[in-house]
Amino acid sequence: MTDKVTKTITVNGDLSSIYNIWANFEAFPYFMKYVNKITKTGPRTSHWEVAGPLGVNLEWDAETTRLDPNQRIAWNTKDHDGSVTTSGDVVFAELPDNQIRITVTMNYSVPGGKVGEAVAQVFSNPDTRLEEDLRNFKAYAENGRSS
Repeated sequence: MTDKVTKTITVNGDLSSIYNIWANFEAFPYFMKYVNKITKTGPRTSHWEVAGPLGVNLEWDAETTRLDPNQRIAWNTKDHDGSVTTSGDVVFAELPDNQIRITVTMNYSVPGGKVGEAVAQVFSNPDTRLEEDLRNFKAYAENGRSS
């Protein structure tokens, strides 16, 4: 089953700076609560380690499929083992008064079985988790820290 979640937030700052903060995937653990580590493995690829239930981490590789400076970043999982499939994009729109609207759309698919149960727990309450991550991003981008 594939699910989709979309959330938007407004962040104070100039477009280029806000975009560049988001484009630095290795900084995600500073504002994404369940992301333990992201390692760039190539110009458009990265390895993700995310906190799972009962101390078990989930890992996958992702590929950046679009990198439109100051506009859009898109991704999907790459060579996954059937445990995690995600895709989505982040769109940046410049607003008046030095504000940037960020809209994140994430698609994810959770497999069945025991692995699927663990993955489902990581992706439980995706609306709430994405809202929290975006609030943390706003604090990080505006103040250099997460809330």
